[in-house]
Amino acid sequence: MTLRVEGGGQPKRIPRLQILTDEVLQTRFTHVELAHLAIEGGADAVQYREKRAITTRELMAVASDILSLCVSTPALLIVDDRVDVTCAVGAHGVHLGRNDLDVTTARTILGAGALIGGTANSYEEAARVWTSGVDYLGVGPIYGTRSKANPAPEMGLDTLRRICADAPVPVVAIGSITAQRIPEVMAAGAYGVAVLSEVLLADDPLAATRRCRAALDVATAVRGR
Repeated sequence: MTLRVEGGGQPKRIPRLQILTDEVLQTRFTHVELAHLAIEGGADAVQYREKRAITTRELMAVASDILSLCVSTPALLIVDDRVDVTCAVGAHGVHLGRNDLDVTTARTILGAGALIGGTANSYEEAARVWTSGVDYLGVGPIYGTRSKANPAPEMGLDTLRRICADAPVPVVAIGSITAQRIPEVMAAGAYGVAVLSEVLLADDPLAATRRCRAALDVATAVRGR
């Protein structure tokens, strides 16, 4: 899917398969190594997710290295939370949580061409976020999550289906998404998926990414868009 940009700019491409990186849930691979495997496996975007208290310069260095992997590929780099890092390295976009910088300010900093996603953990929150100027919604956790100490309640497919039916922007589902679950998530109306544990904790992250890619492509073809 592409979104028109006001002012005649280039349309934005919304990634269907986002692979999130993390060095806490697993320690076998660095963010950059995981990004390389995700891109090789067919990810449309790598979401650089770093929740530890490290310096901004360290964040920028890693983000820059990931961006360099994307340059000769169709893959995008989306930085989790940090608008400043996104701007500094020239990443393609940022994903904002409820406690992050507001979308209006992020848009002022990053410009109209940047991709901005927003998190929603309920229908009510989704309805607020989709009016904020985001390009897509990250909705979940659909099946719960193992990646957060104090996670939001499991959302389930019924709420996902309701959000997808009403949202005026693409919905990307997240939260214990596996290759096996992708068909039912897409059938509920999701535009795409964001995957973390299924890839990061797999014996072979490259193969896991390819399984997700294949499942998503089949589900998208079945749905006809």
